[in-house]
Amino acid sequence: MSRALSRRGFLGLVTGTAVVGGLAGCGALGLDTPAGQTGEPLPSRIPLPAPYRVPLPIPAAARPVGVVDGAERYEITQRAAAVEILPGVRTTVWGYDGMFPGPTLETRSGRPVVVRHRNELPVPTVVHLHGGHTPAEHDGWPLDLVLPAGDSAAWPHHGTVGDLAAGVREYRYLMTQRAATLWYHDHRMDFTGPAVYRGLAGFHLVRDDVEDALPLPRGERELPLLICDRSFDADGAFAYPSLDRSLRTLAGVSDDWMEGVLGDVVLVNGAPWPVHEVDGARYRLRILNAANARRFSLALQVPGAANLPIVQIGSDGGLLAAPVTHRAVDVAPGERFDVVVDFAAVPVGTEVTMVNLLGSGTTRDVMRFRVVRAAADDSRVPERLAGVEPLVPGPVFREFVFTRGAVGDHRGWTINGQPFDPNGSLADIPLGETETWRFRTDVHHPVHVHLDHGQVLRRGARGPGPFDGGWKDTVDVRPREIVDVAVRFSRHRGRFVMHCHNLEHEDMAMMATIHVR
Repeated sequence: MSRALSRRGFLGLVTGTAVVGGLAGCGALGLDTPAGQTGEPLPSRIPLPAPYRVPLPIPAAARPVGVVDGAERYEITQRAAAVEILPGVRTTVWGYDGMFPGPTLETRSGRPVVVRHRNELPVPTVVHLHGGHTPAEHDGWPLDLVLPAGDSAAWPHHGTVGDLAAGVREYRYLMTQRAATLWYHDHRMDFTGPAVYRGLAGFHLVRDDVEDALPLPRGERELPLLICDRSFDADGAFAYPSLDRSLRTLAGVSDDWMEGVLGDVVLVNGAPWPVHEVDGARYRLRILNAANARRFSLALQVPGAANLPIVQIGSDGGLLAAPVTHRAVDVAPGERFDVVVDFAAVPVGTEVTMVNLLGSGTTRDVMRFRVVRAAADDSRVPERLAGVEPLVPGPVFREFVFTRGAVGDHRGWTINGQPFDPNGSLADIPLGETETWRFRTDVHHPVHVHLDHGQVLRRGARGPGPFDGGWKDTVDVRPREIVDVAVRFSRHRGRFVMHCHNLEHEDMAMMATIHVR
């Protein structure tokens, strides 16, 4: 029986699986520190290629197949496929349409879409549009399972606290939100980490008239960059320390990796340390950290010169009010940064290397840009980008403490001392009210809130940090830090979740139900 279908959910699962031996093994990885991320990655058991030899792939665009009830309709099949990630080696991925990353959906604000997902994988799945302003029944509740097509009878249906679909589910997205870089990924309770690690992730870009009116780089000079880390077994398979590699019964990872699984190969759009030829012109880079647990501090290094400036124009929820210039951008799992880089600032022939300042060895390299030609460029970054309504919190204040904990038989990760309970609620929120939510941590936790974006008010006694601008759905909270966020839920009532986007923490119960009334 799949414990993900049990009414007790993770409470029943943890007792004899993911946390056998408690947290004693966590010391092998070490804890994150405010300066960065420590701990060794899971070592690959196959020879790794030299960096900057593989061209950067651009994820394929999804194409609508028709219109249903006034909404553009897309169809995606979740299936296994053998693809070449490491040169000359075949790796089996679980992919949307058999691709890693999955096809990119590009939609417009105010125009609803329907995405029909068919599950041809051997396990149930759930699709969550991360950053989507989505009704509860289409948000990807962790127990709203899409059972395997043709195999649904093998999965028990009794005792669930979610809606089960046999083989196919249609997700309706109203797109009542600003232009932004969203992404979609698997969100099945207890098994999100290994499912995303095997490939279930893809971009969903939302456009609107405000963004279209700006003279930003576009076309081939707009690059989506899905950045993650993976390790590989000797046969080229993804290496992941699941207790149950079939992902059917036992959830969780071996003790040494309960802090989070780190890989030793950095992939960008599914390619190891790729290279991309660019014009001497401005480029828009849509950066997504799709790693399970790794943080990146991304810088653009130029031989013998200062790093290229990185001009941030957007965050998780779309455009900032005004651009912000960084020398490096810190990106936690789940976060997105929309930036512009001017490659005209260096001579033709220059190789500009994106590096991870928090990495070492193979995890310091990310990708390389080769400036191969001079080119005309009529793009620019205006001083004013878009209106951003400031949220003003009312009197309601809530605190959520993210820690390792022990509750009864549970030994794992908790919020306010409680593991995930799909039947309960840590907060009942009135629709339309703005509240202050305080996030307090023991170690690093990127906190993701479903349904609506919020705004960071302060970190400790200071104001927002340099990477906190704009609308945020994922907030990186560093060890022993306090972050206050203004939160307002609009339009949709129902049951949603908040959780840590370190996927191993999420799978080991660091998730909470919230009800919007």
